[in-house]
Amino acid sequence: MTPDTLDADRDLAADGNETSSDSGYRVPGLERGLKILMEFSPREPVLGAPELSRRLSIPRTTVFRLLQTLEFLGFLERADKDRNYRLGVAVLRLGFEYLSSLELTDLGLPIIEKLRDETGLTSHIVIRDARDVVFVAKAQSHAPIFSSVKVNVGTRLPAHATTHGQVLMGDLTFEELKKLYPEPELERFTTQTPATVDELYERIRDDARRGFAISESSFERGISVVSAPVRNDSRRIVAVITTTIPRREIDASLLDGGLVDKVRRAADELSQRLNYRPKSGPNSGNKYMKALGL
Repeated sequence: MTPDTLDADRDLAADGNETSSDSGYRVPGLERGLKILMEFSPREPVLGAPELSRRLSIPRTTVFRLLQTLEFLGFLERADKDRNYRLGVAVLRLGFEYLSSLELTDLGLPIIEKLRDETGLTSHIVIRDARDVVFVAKAQSHAPIFSSVKVNVGTRLPAHATTHGQVLMGDLTFEELKKLYPEPELERFTTQTPATVDELYERIRDDARRGFAISESSFERGISVVSAPVRNDSRRIVAVITTTIPRREIDASLLDGGLVDKVRRAADELSQRLNYRPKSGPNSGNKYMKALGL
């Protein structure tokens, strides 16, 4: 064994002995390995041990051993002749297994395909994962113009900066939103990105009042969307159904042709398939809507 290997073994063994009232039954070594995987992104697809060690405050020898283990299991692969890595095929396999296990994708795919056929527009199902939105199902338009739209299953976008994310956060109270975004200023991608949590909350409330959202080039220039929330049997928003229009502005003929109603009907149909049943009666307001003050 090399000195580095011995050091790594001691680090990992120490991880296995860590206990605290906060960690409970967590396994620190496994947690560190998963955190390494989570550092890879479309913006940074290739990373090495020194950078990962710095970011995660983990000894470099420990990172090296974890990288080797993840490589052996297929979750990472060598990116070049140096010690840099990128995500491996095992991550993709897990991702597809997760998507196939989602009830809403199985139930929703025929719905967005029908929406695509009715509107001629590419349609998606989108969910929220903490501060990101994730596209989990897609019905591609047959029109050639949509070949320029590079949003596929698995694409992640920042929730606060996208209409999809703002609709998906429609159940959050202001306190929950502040906990999710504790920073004083939010990262801005365009002039239309909310600059603060207060501004983001107002956007969320406006969309929640309407029951849908329309965005014209608010995140990506030349792309507009119409989105509507999907709820499950607990009446929580679990997804949005959205259509993508490859133009800076939405043609009035699309809106006059009932595009918003079609998207809302599709979202309502998926909600019903997820056993969502709105309460009836004069005082039946959703408790989450009440929390929003709506």
